[in-house]
Amino acid sequence: MLLPFQRGPFRGRTSVSLTLISRFVEEYRSSTPNKLKVIDAYLLYILLTGVFQFLYCVLVGTFPFNSFLSGFIACVGSFILAVCLRIQINPQNKRDFLTVSPERAFADFLFAHTVLHLVVVNFVG
Repeated sequence: MLLPFQRGPFRGRTSVSLTLISRFVEEYRSSTPNKLKVIDAYLLYILLTGVFQFLYCVLVGTFPFNSFLSGFIACVGSFILAVCLRIQINPQNKRDFLTVSPERAFADFLFAHTVLHLVVVNFVG
C-alpha cells in the first residue's frame, strides 16, 4: 500500500528530501564542535521563545505593550548577539577573526548582552 506522498508527482521528491535531511543531520552531528552545538541549542530556544511571544501577541493581545515589546526586542537582540558569537568562534571563520580569540568573543557577547538587557529593563519602566 502506498502512502499519499508516494503517489503522483511527489513520489521522488520525498525520498530525495528525506535523504538530504538525514545527510545534513549526520554531517552536523559528526563535524560540528560541541561549543557550536550549545550555541545552536540556545539559538533554537530564543527562536521558539520569540515565536511564542508573537503568537501570544496575535492570539491574546498586547495589553502591557511595553512588556511585550521589551520581551520581543530582547529575543531578537539576544538572537543576533548569539549568531555573532557563533560566527566568531566557528573554526572555519578563524582567518576572518585573527585578532579575536574565542574568550574575547564570549566576553564581548556577555558585555553586549548585559547592555541589551539594561536597555530592555529601562524600556519596561
